Amino acid sequence: MMRTHEILQLLILLSAPFAYSQPAGTKVEFEVTSIKPSPAQTGAIRVGCTGGPGQPDPGTLRCQNMSLTNLIARAYNLASYQFTAPDWMQSQMFDITARVPEGATKEQFALMLQNLLIDRFKLKAHHEFKEMTKYELVVAKNGPKVKESVADPASKDGDTHLPLPAPSGRPAIDSDGYPVLAPDRQGMMMMNGRARLFYPNWTMEQLARQLARQLGKPVTDATGLKGKYDIGLYWSTDTMRAGTPVADGTPGSMPMIADNSGPTLQKAIQDQLGLRLESTKGPVDVLVVDHMDEHPTEN
Repeated sequence: MMRTHEILQLLILLSAPFAYSQPAGTKVEFEVTSIKPSPAQTGAIRVGCTGGPGQPDPGTLRCQNMSLTNLIARAYNLASYQFTAPDWMQSQMFDITARVPEGATKEQFALMLQNLLIDRFKLKAHHEFKEMTKYELVVAKNGPKVKESVADPASKDGDTHLPLPAPSGRPAIDSDGYPVLAPDRQGMMMMNGRARLFYPNWTMEQLARQLARQLGKPVTDATGLKGKYDIGLYWSTDTMRAGTPVADGTPGSMPMIADNSGPTLQKAIQDQLGLRLESTKGPVDVLVVDHMDEHPTEN
């Protein structure tokens, strides 16, 4: 007879486009795992995970100050709009150290994280379709302003570098209050209601995924632009608003919101990139968390 976590795993694998499959009768898991509540901290804290396949330390996963919602998003490769969970799951933070079996692939690594949540936190979930606002990224009326990337043989697709801090240890700020990214670095930084990003060698699909994370809604690429581009963008996070369909329910462009504190994300997309977001509504497959223990089973 199949156990509960095996049934859940099978249902997730059969119904979710964002889950990975594993051979029948096998189970991939970390060799050793330690899960502890994160210690109380004041001021700035580090949140995130390092290690695993493709990382400098492929044999050890280390996570700090990760909430249960953070862990689900990472394990199933979900954006915030792709799953729903009780609010309390955002409050308790955990530190995790896990030994990754030698030679594990990225797909197997994801399954290990999923199995960890099922085994140690008793995760139970199901899929359903939820009606929500969705966006299409299209070329604006006067054409795109993005510049195609120049091939750099020394660079590697997928490399991500954090912005360099100023010599004082704090990020540099320009005259308009936006964080400054070092010329040889890529990434995104937000400070005091201002955001800036720069990613070279990006496709429109990658840009759409990044915009989806910022808007908390699905964004698909409908630009027809097939090259790779240097994407630079700055906007005010204080004025970011999610657009809605026009009154008659037909797809419409996202409204531009006037604000003296800086451009909204949607206005920045149009003015700086020559693109725009059109809104519509439709069903989106989401993972709904039915149960998760507040504390993990013993290490």
